[in-house]
Amino acid sequence: MLTLNVMATQVPLDAPWTAPNAREWDAQTFDTWNRANARSDEARELMELVIQAVFSVEAPDISLLHVLFYLHSAGNLMDLVAVTGGAQERRCVGGTQQLAERLAATLGDRVVLNAPVHAIAHDERGVRVEAEDLTEDLTEDLTVSAARAVIALPPTLAGRLRYRPALPGYRDQLTQRVPMGTVIKAQCLYETPFWREEGLTGQVTSDTGAVRITFDNTPATGAPGVLLGFIEGQEGRYWGQQRAEARRNEVLDCLVRYFGERARSPKDYIELSWAEEEYSRGCYAGFLPPGVLTSYGEALRAPIGRLHWAGTETATEWNGYMDGALQAGERAAHEALAALGRTTPMSEASGQET
Repeated sequence: MLTLNVMATQVPLDAPWTAPNAREWDAQTFDTWNRANARSDEARELMELVIQAVFSVEAPDISLLHVLFYLHSAGNLMDLVAVTGGAQERRCVGGTQQLAERLAATLGDRVVLNAPVHAIAHDERGVRVEAEDLTEDLTEDLTVSAARAVIALPPTLAGRLRYRPALPGYRDQLTQRVPMGTVIKAQCLYETPFWREEGLTGQVTSDTGAVRITFDNTPATGAPGVLLGFIEGQEGRYWGQQRAEARRNEVLDCLVRYFGERARSPKDYIELSWAEEEYSRGCYAGFLPPGVLTSYGEALRAPIGRLHWAGTETATEWNGYMDGALQAGERAAHEALAALGRTTPMSEASGQET
């Protein structure tokens, strides 16, 4: 872990493809490096679990250079995986969706819901965004014209939009090479957090089973007791194809192994596979296989005419997280405003120009 943290400091956050060893590191998977450097099977397996937990992929899937950049963008490896003082520490009472809901409330009817975009026309005069209006019984097209557009989608979803004219091949080929991770999130609700009575935290890391990471997700009120488990990477790919009942039984079997027979009988069971979600197609963010950063990295943020790219995959700090999404949005907004010759905060700019 120390070696990885030291290597990560050599990766420039704004241009990781320019690191002194960029081509060497981008030419290999994390698995290749891990097998060559881990001094025991236990150490190797622990690092494989870290990759599954952080990226929802397997170690052979992901570029070593991308892992190093990701570590540097968060600070270091412990910042990514730690609860106390780390990325896993805080939750928002009432849910993080409130961030978007409260921001939308300040914008009023400028926020258009139930209108998925399917095409963007762009030229020297402006952009025209075409969406399908789903608010009526019969769907119809909705068109919005603007001076510029910020596209805040994961690269793989941005690549599924239709552009007129088509995007340059360099950008389009990037979007063909940034897949999403695979994760199923399962929450088991109990009358009380019974594991606390036995002095257990509810947090588990394991090298076997479908659920290899768990957390105590009990609300601050203390009830109901909630155990949260993740099925990630290859396990997520496999169990995502199985029957819901079989998947539930496997989750409970894992929890029983960790917390005893009382875990087998939750009063409610809730799960979500992000790979099945139409507007994410996986999580937690797009990841980069070998060769992508050094070949296509410059296309991640570079504007194309009047089109600007945001989304957490384009962030230089806390890439893959909500903090990264915020940073990327602010950066893209400043780009667009600068191109318009404006320095006004985004919320005060006119509807057409934003």
